[in-house]
Amino acid sequence: MLTPRTRDTLHGIAPPRDRTLWLHQPIERSLPPSFRERYAAFRRTQPRTPRLTKRMVNARGLDFAVFTSPAVPGSLPLACVTGGMIYSHALLWPALSPLAAGRQVILYDLRGRGASQAAPAPRQSRVEFDAADVPAIRDAMGFARWDVLGHSWGGGIAMLAAARDPEGTRRLVMVDAVGVTSDWIADLHEAALARLHGRDRAVLAALDPRLLQDDNPQTHGEYSRAIYPAYFSDPTRIGGFSPPPETSQTGAAVAALLRREGYDWRPDAARVAATTLLIHGSDDVLPPRLAHETAAVITRARVEVITGAGHMPFWEQPEWFFRIVSQFLDAPDLGR
Repeated sequence: MLTPRTRDTLHGIAPPRDRTLWLHQPIERSLPPSFRERYAAFRRTQPRTPRLTKRMVNARGLDFAVFTSPAVPGSLPLACVTGGMIYSHALLWPALSPLAAGRQVILYDLRGRGASQAAPAPRQSRVEFDAADVPAIRDAMGFARWDVLGHSWGGGIAMLAAARDPEGTRRLVMVDAVGVTSDWIADLHEAALARLHGRDRAVLAALDPRLLQDDNPQTHGEYSRAIYPAYFSDPTRIGGFSPPPETSQTGAAVAALLRREGYDWRPDAARVAATTLLIHGSDDVLPPRLAHETAAVITRARVEVITGAGHMPFWEQPEWFFRIVSQFLDAPDLGR
């Protein structure tokens, strides 16, 4: 797994004196002034980003790379599940670091992504395997209970995991999560094209989303980077900001299978016992109706739509996002 210092070297930037900004510095230079200034102002109000401790955790016969912030006495840890299917935990850190002030944040690389071990037959991977890994990692780390947060595809994985682990999951946060059924996938490409202009639109238009039904990791990586600008509230002003150039055979296989066969997770969602918060950006290319449709199936769930945010509200509206999530996680339990 790339460390902050390694990533700085690869991007040609010297590691900042304040290591909490190793990812944020290039982001802030590329964003429009209002976005950059709002984000920078929020970061100045936050404690320094804590250093993560890496360890390998064996669960279900695989070694998972797990990254933890310091423990916070009196609070349950928060496990975070990365979206994107092909990416490591780096998509969520230090983006979610403000949450570490009130609880231990636990990130991990999904099987076959980042520094985690792949199964012997990665092309046979399924999202159900990813979901079953979450409670297995909890058990291997010795936690009787924790809260779980998932973003995008990771929101779906987190929900499936919570359905399988009712005693071990207290609260569930789904951030701009994919839909509870796969109906949204058919509209995604055209919806993204409608938001893009110029070179960004031309790059995405040149790609055929039907090819994502094949598990070629390079195809999935290329498409993920091409569609990325459409995930922002104002795609024309993100200055070329893009995700890391990661690929994963395991992740590509999982995503391809979901696209080929579709899915319906409503029976799983109905089994979620955890109190659930669904956060969704008002301007996400994945429409907010997906959050409402999922919440309608989960027994105890509410939706918060964040105005002026796309798919990553923790970057575009951090004050609102972190206030809502922290209040939800800090609220006392009302019982089952």
